[in-house]
Amino acid sequence: MLTTLNTSYTDTRAADLAWALGREPLDALATLDLELADSKLQLRLLGASHQVLLEEDRGSCSETVACIAGSSTPLPLGVAKRVGDWEYEFAARVEMLSPGSFAGRAQELLALVADHPHGLAGVFPGSPHAFTALLAQRHGGQIHWRTWHAYPQDGQLVATRTRVGVRVQAAHLSPADA
Repeated sequence: MLTTLNTSYTDTRAADLAWALGREPLDALATLDLELADSKLQLRLLGASHQVLLEEDRGSCSETVACIAGSSTPLPLGVAKRVGDWEYEFAARVEMLSPGSFAGRAQELLALVADHPHGLAGVFPGSPHAFTALLAQRHGGQIHWRTWHAYPQDGQLVATRTRVGVRVQAAHLSPADA
């Protein structure tokens, strides 16, 4: 799903993005509700970037990547944490692109996400290449989502990748199995 967001940039540089796990739902400009097997997932576009809310019988998880007032947690390159019964893994990278490459990559990503049944993209006014996009999938017992935050004025594209899955309990081996 592709939408135009009726707001101006809140996070105007990649360096303004922060990461948070476990935040309450923030005001959203657009949402997409998904049911992926036994999981309820809500993709949320914020004026300040994105939030993903995951809910299952065993609990809930919320990820926010946005310009968060008063946040002291900058966007990390990677995080691996236990969240209840889940393993949560997050990775982020910033791509620097030339203006021509940026425009092509933006069009490619927007087309991918807009036509995907589990995709949500929002374009900000003023530039067709200023956008935030989210794409979710389920693989086996794991939920995956990817996001892209575009900053055409700086030629920066922030890409994130998240995986949330049931924690695998370590098998106890007997001495005969070792």
